[in-house]
Order: sequence, then C-alpha cells, then structure tokens
Amino acid sequence: MNAPTNATAADRKRWAKYLVDERAEAKVYRRLAERKTGEEREILLALADAEGRHESHWLTLLGGEPAKLPRPGLRTRILGSMASGFGSIFVLALAQAAEARSPYGSEADATPAMAADEQVHHEVVRGLAARGRRRLSGTFRAAVFGANDGLVSNLALVMGIGATGVAPAFVLFSGVAGLLAGALSMGAGEFVSVRSQRELLEATKPSDFAEVPLTEVDIDANEVALIYRSRGVDADEALDRARKVLAAAHNGATPQRVVTVDEDDIVGNAWGAAISSFLFFASGAIIPVLPWLFGLSGVAALVLALVLVGIALMATGAMVGVLSGTSPLKRALRQLAIGFGAAAVTYVLGLVFGVSVA
Repeated sequence: MNAPTNATAADRKRWAKYLVDERAEAKVYRRLAERKTGEEREILLALADAEGRHESHWLTLLGGEPAKLPRPGLRTRILGSMASGFGSIFVLALAQAAEARSPYGSEADATPAMAADEQVHHEVVRGLAARGRRRLSGTFRAAVFGANDGLVSNLALVMGIGATGVAPAFVLFSGVAGLLAGALSMGAGEFVSVRSQRELLEATKPSDFAEVPLTEVDIDANEVALIYRSRGVDADEALDRARKVLAAAHNGATPQRVVTVDEDDIVGNAWGAAISSFLFFASGAIIPVLPWLFGLSGVAALVLALVLVGIALMATGAMVGVLSGTSPLKRALRQLAIGFGAAAVTYVLGLVFGVSVA
C-alpha cells in the first residue's frame, strides 16, 4: 500500500499514534518473552512480530518514519513500565483488556486482517493470562480472602466497640483480640480444608495393577475395560487399553498403573496454607487497629481507621479487577461498599447499645 496523497493532518496524527502504540506493545511482548521459556516465550515473540507487521502498515501510510512522533497512550506506557518490574500475570491481564479495546474494527485505514489479528491477539493473551491465573489462584485466593476478611471483620469490630463510648484501651484490646482470634480461625480452617481435600484425593487415586499379577487372575479384557470406563474413558478406548495391559502381562511385562485422572493437581501444603492464611488475615486486621496503637481515640481514631481500611479495600479490589481482566475501579468500589457496609451495621449497633463516642 502506498502513502495516500490526500491524507489530512488529522489522519497522519492518528496513524502516528497507532504506529507508536504498536511499537510499544511489541516491546512489551518482547520484554515478557525474555522472562519466559519454551512455548510461552514463542507465543509472546510471535505476538511481537505481529505487532511489527501492523507497525509496517502505518509506516507505509505515513510514507516513512515521521520527523516527530507522539508519545504512546498512557495504558501502553504503563504496560511498558510494568513489563520489566512486575509479574507477567499483571501485565498480561492489562494487555488482555487493551487488546479487547482495539480500535481497528472501526478504523477505515486498518486492513481487515489487522482487525482480525487484534481479535486473535485478545484470545491468545487471554489464554496466556489464564495460565498465570491458574498457577496463582490458590495463593492469590488465600491472600485476598485472608487480607479482606481481616480488614472487614476487624474494622466492623472496632467501629462497633468504639461507637459504644468505651475507653480507647478497651477498643485496642478488642481489636488485637479480634486479630488473633480471626487469624487463628482462618489458619485452622485452611489447614483442615487442605488436609481434607488431600485425603479425599488420596481416596480416589486408582490402584496399581502391579499389586496383583494379571496373569493369575481369572479376568477378561471386557472386565478390565470396565475399570477404565469407570474413570471416564470411552468404551472403545477402554477396551483397547485393557487388551494392551493384558497382553503385556501375559508377555511378562510389568503392568503399568492405570492413570486417567490428573494426579499432579496441586492442592497445596496444609501447614503452608494455614500459616499464609494466618499472616494474610493478620496483615489486614492490623490496619483498623493502627489509630489506637498510635494513641488516637474517639472520632479521630474511627475516621482514620475508615480511611486506612478504605485505601486497603480499594487496593485489593483493584488488584482483583486487574487479574480478572475486569474494571479495577468497579472491583475497588465493590470491596469498599462491602467493607463499609459491614462497618456501618456494627457502628449503628454500637450507638444503640452504647453511650456516646468519647
């Protein structure tokens, strides 16, 4: 495609903006690829190459490298700065949202292939981000749930106790007691949950054929096939596997273990989950208590507790939004509304049953 002769200044400005954004996005993918190996590295480099093809399209329309280029968009600059210092899951989650908002679908000067590329890129980045989310899910769930529970439960506790008008020392004691009780409860609950899940998985593991020599068992291929079928294998494949196992056994080979479920599912370590839940809950629960720890009391302590917890709630909510590929602001406001809603209920109860705020 040759550079059009009737291009307006606005057209050239828009093309130049697309050009710098494509370059910046390609740089992001290459930076991420530097920290990856194997298939993920190859996918990220392929995405960078595709952005390079788009860059060439805009250079052609511009008739070569412009003397002056605009800065990339704010979102692209943020992605670039995060690509070097943050985990790839955060960058990919933001890139997923950016690819979903590609303007090429309605851009007359972009080719249909470019618009289709951007749709494909969105799905590819979503897939890469999903891999990271799966790897992160257990730890992230414990971190967010633990910290959020600590923030909300202890804020509600100190707001309710503080509203009764009791001495600041009693509010502080209640907050610390709530922190310890909640953290211990979270830790114990996580320990029991993980240990129970591991025990359930252990009970569902398939047995080892090597425990019984198949050549000495009065059994035919159809009955062996039932074992496979009970584990989710279709009838034809189950029969084929059974015949192979029996043939190997009769030839003197050691029968292989029947594995039709993923035994590498990571459940986690019970003690590790318990300790992390304890620490995450405590890290959240300490924040509402800080004003009283530093000697404040009354309305000043309550307001500061609300401000500190509000910031923390919005931060955890925004993080969930980024990682889930949804609006960080909406998730932040949702967390804030839930936390402050719980605190408002206990505060009103404290006013009803108390005297006044000292």
